[in-house]
Amino acid sequence: MRVTIDATPTLLRSAGVKSYLYHWIRSLHRASATHRSTEIHAFPLLDGVLFPERSSGGLNHEASPLGLAGTLSRLTLVHGNRLFGATVLDRAIAGSDIFHASNLICRAPRRAKLTATLHDLTTWIMPGMHAAANIQADQSFAENIITRAEGLIAVSENTRQDAIRVLGIPPNKITTIHSGVAPEYFDAKPTPRSRPYVLFVGTIEPRKNLDTLLDAWQMIREGTRREYDLVVAGPKGWGPEATYARVQAAATYLGYVPESQMPGLFAGATLFVYPSFYEGFGFPVVQALAAKVPVVTSNTSCLPEVARDGAALVDPKSPVELARAIERLLESPSDRAKLAGYGRASAERFRWEKCAERSLEFFRRIAG
Repeated sequence: MRVTIDATPTLLRSAGVKSYLYHWIRSLHRASATHRSTEIHAFPLLDGVLFPERSSGGLNHEASPLGLAGTLSRLTLVHGNRLFGATVLDRAIAGSDIFHASNLICRAPRRAKLTATLHDLTTWIMPGMHAAANIQADQSFAENIITRAEGLIAVSENTRQDAIRVLGIPPNKITTIHSGVAPEYFDAKPTPRSRPYVLFVGTIEPRKNLDTLLDAWQMIREGTRREYDLVVAGPKGWGPEATYARVQAAATYLGYVPESQMPGLFAGATLFVYPSFYEGFGFPVVQALAAKVPVVTSNTSCLPEVARDGAALVDPKSPVELARAIERLLESPSDRAKLAGYGRASAERFRWEKCAERSLEFFRRIAG
């Protein structure tokens, strides 16, 4: 069985999807070594960039792992698929039994079975919190890939149920396979900072709900708040400039932090807070759980599913409820320790090795 996975998003500036593809493809390649009848390849011509024994660089969300010439030459294949249809893709993946597409593929192949991963349904459920280009890309993905796929992976059961409800996907066509967490988070040692801190990690954009976090932070008792910094890490996305200005004024804003520094940043936090309105999997929450950091997060979408007993769950629309949860945990070391212990146990479910084995089972089933 030869499986080719579209890794085009790894050439672009991206966060969650890029992390998923980078770690997933590498884990699949390692797992396939024990299955001699299985080959894993990365489109467009990215085996040498992503496979562990050949890769020279780590994950960089902000840049392509290739130089300008290498990136453009590979994107030409993707653009050719857009302009000339399936013929270009069929030639590029010749011999593949399965092609696993991203939302950058416009025309499905004709000579390989088609699969894809659904990360979330936010552009359908919360269109007002997305840029128009993101909405258009997801709608095109649904029309050209999702409806034609022989099998789909959902990164959480919540995403699976949303896809069944919103897109009308037959339940037997979509399989829940949770994403993983890089091993560095399980073994993370705190990076020293001058003061204790409460951490938020994510792109500054409306869905991440930073305004509610900033409102809640001001509601915490001044004596408690003075003991901690509120640290925000993540690139500027889209949305109101006022939110970005508030973050810079009320928090220690680190901007984009390289992936190599993230485990230590997580591990050093007293508390991780993530009041997102909706997540498909919630990588930052699971990374905090793996780093044994207590979490406060939303009681919506997939977040209760992935956090289980490892997080205090709150209504993301209520700054009062969020403030109370943060304050209670900051003032109670015993509650923080208990939550962190539960969280680490929950995070053990999200090893990339487990995700890879379940994914290979999925591909074998599709291949027949």
